[in-house]
Amino acid sequence: MRSAPRATRSRVCNPVRILHTSDWHIGKRIGRYDRSEEFLEAFDQVLAIAEEREVDLVVFSGDLFDKPSVAPDLLRTGMEALTRLADGGQRPVVAIAGNHDSSDLFEVLAPYLRPLGVHLVGQIRSPDQGGVLHIETASGPAAVACFPFLREGRVVDFMQDVGAWYGAYQDRVGAIFEAYGRALEAHARDAVTVLTAHVAVPGVTIGGRALGRGERELHMGQSYMASAAALPSVAQYTAMGHIHAAQRVPGAPAPAEYAGSLLPLDFGETDDEKRVVLVTVEPRGLAQVERIRLSAGRPLFHVEGTWDEIVARRDEINEGYLDLVIRTDGPDPSLASRAAEMFRFVVKVRADYPALERRTSARRGRAWRELYGEFHEEKRNVPAPDTLLAAFDEVQDAALDEVFDASA
Repeated sequence: MRSAPRATRSRVCNPVRILHTSDWHIGKRIGRYDRSEEFLEAFDQVLAIAEEREVDLVVFSGDLFDKPSVAPDLLRTGMEALTRLADGGQRPVVAIAGNHDSSDLFEVLAPYLRPLGVHLVGQIRSPDQGGVLHIETASGPAAVACFPFLREGRVVDFMQDVGAWYGAYQDRVGAIFEAYGRALEAHARDAVTVLTAHVAVPGVTIGGRALGRGERELHMGQSYMASAAALPSVAQYTAMGHIHAAQRVPGAPAPAEYAGSLLPLDFGETDDEKRVVLVTVEPRGLAQVERIRLSAGRPLFHVEGTWDEIVARRDEINEGYLDLVIRTDGPDPSLASRAAEMFRFVVKVRADYPALERRTSARRGRAWRELYGEFHEEKRNVPAPDTLLAAFDEVQDAALDEVFDASA
C-alpha cells in the first residue's frame, strides 16, 4: 500500500522517483513452454518495488509484447499490468513501442488508457505533436521525450549502396535526438527531463553466452544502431530498451541505462542479472541511479557432459529450463526421449561426438539462426531480413516441439 503522506508531498522539496523497466516480451515462450506465470511473478516484483519505493513515474522503454500480433489473453495481461502500475493515475506510466510491438496497436489503445494514467506512444512524433509528454507526478512535473523503435524501411533508400544505409539511419536518429533535446531544454528549469528510446548503440554487451537466439544475433552486423554520443545531455536520465542485458549505456553524455529484459528469455541470457532501475532526480539536478535486482522465473541452464555426468546433476538442474549438450561416442537417436523422461523442462538436446566435431568445428558455439543468416548472405549477397530470421526461429521451435511431443 502507498503511504498516506504521499499525496501531500511538496512538489518543490521532493525529488521525483522514476522506475525504469523494459523488454517484457509478454507471450515469449522458451521451446514448447509457456512462461505466463513467470511473467506475472516478475511483474509482481516490479509492482512491489514501485509501491515500496513510492515511485512517482514509471517509464517503459519498449517490447511490451513478443509479437506485433497479440492474442486477446496476452493483450489483457499487458494492459492490466500497465494499469496496475499506474495505480489509477497516481503513478503515471509512459510506455513506448519496441520493434516487437505493433505501433498501430499502441496508437489505437492510447486514448482509452490515458484516463487511467497510462501513456502509450507507438509512433515517433515531433516534440510539439506528442513526441514530448508533460506528466504531472505527485512530486512535480516531468517532461518525457518518447522515441519508439524506428524501422529501417522508414529511413533508408534501398536503391542506394548498402554501405550508405547504416549512415542514413544513424543520421536520422541523431536528428531526432537533437530535436528532442531542444524541446526538453525548454522544460528543464521546472521539470525533470527524461528521454526514453528503443534503439541499440555500439559497444553494448549483448550478454551471456554465445548461445541462444536473443538480441545477440540481431545486433551482430544485421541491425541499425545509433550513436550514444548523440543522446541529448539535457535529458537527466535516458531510459533505453532493445538490449536484454542490463547495463549502462556506453558513451552517453548523461546517466543512461538499458534496464534489460524482465526474465532471461533464451540461453544467451543464462548469466544475465535481471533488474529494474530506480532514478531519483530534481530539476537541473544530477540523477541518482539505483539498480534493483529481480529474481523471478525459472533458471536457465546450459549443461555439457556425458549422460551419466548430467544425470548426476539432476537434483541441481531439474527445476530449470535445460539446454543439454551430451558427449557420446556416436549418433544416439534416443537422447531426446531419454532427456524428456529424466528432466522436467528440457528445451534443447544435442549430441557431441568426435566425428561431428570434425565436421562442424567451424560452426561450434554458433546458433542455428546465425548460421542460416550466414548461408542466406552467401547465396543472395544481402543480409537476411529480420522477418525471415524470425520465421526461421518459429520453424526451429516448432520442430523442437514435435520432437519432445513425440517423446512425451
